[in-house]
Amino acid sequence: MMSLSLSAFDRLAEPVRRWIWQQKWSSLRDVQEKAIPVVLAGGDVVISARTAAGKTEAAFLPLLSRITTSRRSADGFGILYVSPLKALINDQHRRLESLCEGCDVALHKWHGDVNEDAKGRARKRPSGIVLITPESLEALLVRRSGETRGLFGRLDAVVIDELHAFIGTERGMQLLSILSRIEVATGRDRIDRIGLSATLGDMRLAAEALRPGAGNSVALVEGKDEGNGLKLQIRGYALPIQPLEIDGEPTEEGTAPDDAFEGNDVPDALADDLFRLLRGRSNLLFAGSRARVEIYADRLRRMSEASRLPNEFYPHHGNLSKAIREDVEQRLRDDPRPTTAVVTTTLEPGIDIGDVETVAQIGPAFSVASLRQRLGRSGRRPGKPAVLRIFVTEPATTKGQHPIDGLHVDLVQSIAMVECLRAGWCEPPMSAGLHLSTLIHQVLALILQTGGVRAAVAWKLLCERGPFRAVDKLLFADLLRSMSANRLIEQSPEALLMIGEAGETLTESYEFYPVFMTEQEYRLLHEGRLLGTYPLSMPIARDGTLIFGGRRWQVMNVDDHARVIVVRPTRSGKPPYFTSGGAVIHDHIVSRMREILAGSAAYPYLDDQATLFLENARSAFRHMELARQSIVPFDSGVLILPWVGTRKLRTLMLALQVRDFRPPRCATSSRSRSAASRESSTICRPLLPLRSKAARLSADLRSRSSQSSMRSFPPS
Repeated sequence: MMSLSLSAFDRLAEPVRRWIWQQKWSSLRDVQEKAIPVVLAGGDVVISARTAAGKTEAAFLPLLSRITTSRRSADGFGILYVSPLKALINDQHRRLESLCEGCDVALHKWHGDVNEDAKGRARKRPSGIVLITPESLEALLVRRSGETRGLFGRLDAVVIDELHAFIGTERGMQLLSILSRIEVATGRDRIDRIGLSATLGDMRLAAEALRPGAGNSVALVEGKDEGNGLKLQIRGYALPIQPLEIDGEPTEEGTAPDDAFEGNDVPDALADDLFRLLRGRSNLLFAGSRARVEIYADRLRRMSEASRLPNEFYPHHGNLSKAIREDVEQRLRDDPRPTTAVVTTTLEPGIDIGDVETVAQIGPAFSVASLRQRLGRSGRRPGKPAVLRIFVTEPATTKGQHPIDGLHVDLVQSIAMVECLRAGWCEPPMSAGLHLSTLIHQVLALILQTGGVRAAVAWKLLCERGPFRAVDKLLFADLLRSMSANRLIEQSPEALLMIGEAGETLTESYEFYPVFMTEQEYRLLHEGRLLGTYPLSMPIARDGTLIFGGRRWQVMNVDDHARVIVVRPTRSGKPPYFTSGGAVIHDHIVSRMREILAGSAAYPYLDDQATLFLENARSAFRHMELARQSIVPFDSGVLILPWVGTRKLRTLMLALQVRDFRPPRCATSSRSRSAASRESSTICRPLLPLRSKAARLSADLRSRSSQSSMRSFPPS
């Protein structure tokens, strides 16, 4: 063990050092060497390093040393670990179990799937480490408010895993508010917070998000483990445009017959390459949407059966049952048989699935941060580089095609993201807005927790001290008046804020605790076995067919009252339909896309077809003279190309709609049906097709395109 740093390893408590010896580690990882002395010193810390670089141990080795050297009886939890996912909590529990056992420290899981007996035992003798979701922590704080000081009064630190997933979001604001409420309820000035993430574009912004108003006091630790290099290829596939028809008539979206979905949006050449390149190895195939996960898993399974080979391709997404998802994770982690998991974003977070040989992806990722996290799944073995293959489908070039088709935006976006990844850039954390809806939630939660609170105290706790610092006293008073008008709250004769009639109805249910929307769903059953859930908003009829769990099913019965769909195996099937908010593309990505289209650089990682797509896209860019203009005549209106990211583009679209401009349905592009199946909005593109109510508006816009009045959305 002489190769271990004396400055880091020797500072750890003896039980922790003994556990490291037992693991036969030859050295500490870079991020662990850096983080151990910082965490031992106390204070808030942000720890960032690539996936599988050892961030969990970088936090817990020194934290366990802190609580074992100040050994106490069971007088409260010592470490609070918060994760956005129950699956990640289960995985971290398995990962930390031997370490905690070696240090004689209790380890508890706490989320909706943990039985009440286990939670009761943890509450009765709280000690050690508790792993919990924000929603369960909220419920514990509200429903067991009298136990808060006993549970958390001696808390040594809070670990927030996947910090990037919380920054600037409603769930992140809720978590920060909960932590602030715990500090106040336990009489603590502050409790150390340690944020872990593999994808942080701006460490200082992340520090401010971890400790609002005091980001400068947060220590930053960034691991420099560069891995084993990267092998990369982007492959292109022509996608013939064939409108779905029934008896010669195009169908409405979502009403095509089963056979219309046979290989829908999966060119034979792409399916053949996926089967050839992935079979016989362990891989992750990121397909984009849940529907596309089912399409690809089904197609590859049927190819295996046609070849009389064992199936190696299994779907993994949030609507599949917990048992099915865990079977896939265990097969990847522990089973020597080759396995390809066809996934959405469910295996992006740090769930341990072992090493995969290839990360494959259909189309561009949702973000560079997402791409970086996915890439960290591959190349973990010494001397083995990570392998990333991106498969991009684009409409075949045809005469009279829609301009969006000609720009091949999926390919160009994929190139832009790869180039940003190579340059070391990724999206910075979102800045926090007002988050008034979350503030309303927290006002109600605070009243439930305290039994009643004065308005001035609520503002001080939630806004002045808590994360809602953009809300001043006047705005907070307006918010309370609005809540009162809607009977969410009322005021007692003692001037205490109390839960109102409508607020009681809202807060009675367990659905109150999450701040994100949860869709009502059917349970999908086969012979009493739960396959997963299906959205209530996407009706499915008896005798209809469905691809789910990578297999094909016929609906035998739909019980609307019990919300149960009973299915049996069948030979035909069509993909399920799921709602989605679409991808959010950063301004920088769209700017890079424009640079790529306007430039002439070659990218050696493109195959011949992808190279041809890029040449055609650049030709279309020049033909429309997009280097000098942002508005192009099209049909009875214009195309506006502001070259900005999703949020600005949506804002622009709303502003134009207010001024009587009418955007057409996304079906104006011949690639719309395939794009719709990816659950990604056309708004994410750098194009905004608009139709005016009169032809004169088109001419007027063109005449203004070079004037100062258009400076609010020029090309980047």
